[in-house]
Amino acid sequence: MDLFDAIAHRFSYRGPFLDQPVPREDLRRIVQAGLLAPSGCNEQTTTFVIVDDPALRQQIQAMHPKNVAMRQARAYIACLVDKAPIGVYEGLSFQVEDCSAAVENILLAATALGYATVWVDGWLRGDERGETIARLLGAPEGKTVRVILPLGRPADPNAPRQTKKPFEERAWFNRYGAAGSAKDGERKGPA
Repeated sequence: MDLFDAIAHRFSYRGPFLDQPVPREDLRRIVQAGLLAPSGCNEQTTTFVIVDDPALRQQIQAMHPKNVAMRQARAYIACLVDKAPIGVYEGLSFQVEDCSAAVENILLAATALGYATVWVDGWLRGDERGETIARLLGAPEGKTVRVILPLGRPADPNAPRQTKKPFEERAWFNRYGAAGSAKDGERKGPA
């Protein structure tokens, strides 16, 4: 699938998955896309645990009884960061940005290979779920799961998608909110 097609077709899938395993070769390709994402000062701070073991999947599934995708995932990709990040540039840490860039690459790679997933983040921050899953996965002390991605073949590939606002409502040329903003780089007004 072409990059722009993957971007256009990617959506947050919260529905049921087909009862089909995700081959490790595909999981490896998907996570490799995340590893290739940019990171602040090239520190490459995000690490990953790919969960395809049925017993581990069951333990994670039991933690989120309301989300269908979390309950039925055929695999998970857990994205880990440090609980207390260290600054890498003028005292600033870029772990959240690094993790986000990696996750976006993973979402696009999964879409390109015909899988579906949803970015689960906020749920992990409550009741120390991120730390609980990190311990379950044998992560070192000081690491937490910042994002978890339930993955599988969608049972309903035509599930409703949330619509995105049009370009003109969220992007402009040269000035925020410019009415009648030049389209496609065309210049309006005197030269």
